Amino acid sequence: MTSQTLREARKYEETSAKMIAKEERPDFHLSVRTGWLNDPNGFSYYGGKYHMFYQYNPYNAQWGPMHWGHAVSDDLLHWEYLPAALAPDEAYDRDGCFSGSAVTMDDGSQLLMYTGVLRERQRDGDFREVQTQCLAIGDGTDYEKYEKNPVLDEKDLPEGCSRNDFRDPKMWRKSDGTYCCAIGSRPADGSGQILLYTSEDGFTWKYKKVLAANNNRFGKMWECPDFFRLDGKGVLLVSPQDMLPSGFEYHNGNGTLCLIGAYDEETDTFTEQYDQSIDYGIDFYAPQTVLTPDGRRVMIGWMQNWDTCSIRSQDVRWFGQMSLPRELSVRNGRLYQNPIRELEQMRCNKVVYQNISVAGSVSLEGIKGRRIDMELIISPEEGQDLYHKFAVRFAQDDQFRTSVSFRPKDSVLKIDRKFSGSRRAIIHQRRSLINGGDGRLKLRIILDRFSAEVFVNDGEQVVTATIYTDQTADGISFFADGAARIDVVKYDLEAGV
Repeated sequence: MTSQTLREARKYEETSAKMIAKEERPDFHLSVRTGWLNDPNGFSYYGGKYHMFYQYNPYNAQWGPMHWGHAVSDDLLHWEYLPAALAPDEAYDRDGCFSGSAVTMDDGSQLLMYTGVLRERQRDGDFREVQTQCLAIGDGTDYEKYEKNPVLDEKDLPEGCSRNDFRDPKMWRKSDGTYCCAIGSRPADGSGQILLYTSEDGFTWKYKKVLAANNNRFGKMWECPDFFRLDGKGVLLVSPQDMLPSGFEYHNGNGTLCLIGAYDEETDTFTEQYDQSIDYGIDFYAPQTVLTPDGRRVMIGWMQNWDTCSIRSQDVRWFGQMSLPRELSVRNGRLYQNPIRELEQMRCNKVVYQNISVAGSVSLEGIKGRRIDMELIISPEEGQDLYHKFAVRFAQDDQFRTSVSFRPKDSVLKIDRKFSGSRRAIIHQRRSLINGGDGRLKLRIILDRFSAEVFVNDGEQVVTATIYTDQTADGISFFADGAARIDVVKYDLEAGV
């Protein structure tokens, strides 16, 4: 039975969403129906469609009482909004339905697990969140909370773990049907760890072991875990809070971390072998993955950074969008990411240039736009000294531009949006160390109205940033300090194609 709180949210979102014009949204990235969106939740394939739930405040374009928004898609690029799935309407989750996940049960129903939040007054008068894990069962549209919620609380935590930082359950099912769940936790050392729980029926859960421990290596608390097998390896994705940089590999603040290693399913033992950032740009956090019916592992993240949420003016009707869906693979101990292949079905108006010499600034006829897919191969000019810097500038007019630049002698790639129209001194740049010391570099740049995602060297790295430059700024130019040569293939992307 739908609660009054959920009915009100559903009525409000349906009315408010009509006030947002299609042109005010991204074209092929999922954005919030109305109000505020953060972490992806319950990313799943169910009933013949992809389902994406998300952290949601329908009433305001700022973080607030967390609901679960809901959208479905046939191809992960064209989305249809469904009514909000969860609202904070029970005693155990009255202060928020935080992040979680979804699996299909044997009877065909869809099981959601989420973190229920209850703010509790402390002796000193402050409030702290008590976080528990809760269930809801539904049919792909409507969900009923389990009568025995919460199913995991502080009594199910290992000794010394905080009940205030116990969140973001990510469920999956083993080949034998067993339910597993990875949950972020803060142990006594103040850092983060991922706890593994198992269940025979999806309702009664037992603590199994620590799947992975931070030990204060990568930031503090680990949020939003996802764990899966890929190309013979175990892969753990987490979003650490309060990161310290390590060269170019990690950046300050809330970041993303991929751990790749050996996984023994019999004993649920994960042995780390490699670590890396998931995204090297400004705006990417809390990713979740889904296994497609044809066997691909696809990831979507929240295309935002907690430290840059003031980038948009406060009078907008929506804030928050998801990244492009990315197909994942593991090669030589590294996570590779490439745009979902369905994006190629949206390509039109192909423009090709080959072997173009660039010295100084160059613009090319037909190379412009804010909803594009552009492949760029950069190489040194034969017989000349290695160029000092190469840059591609986009979302450009006489006043604005965002750029991706590369210095081959340092092998450093940088994204820079300080001239994108922001009036705040927010994070404008990120740099990463890439393979390109000989001056050869391959980039695939995908723009969609309010974002840029740059795939480097066939997915070896990805650099993501949101940009809110006026849509009339659609110029693209190329710049070389020294001499370089480029091959360019550019497509417009049309959602209706």
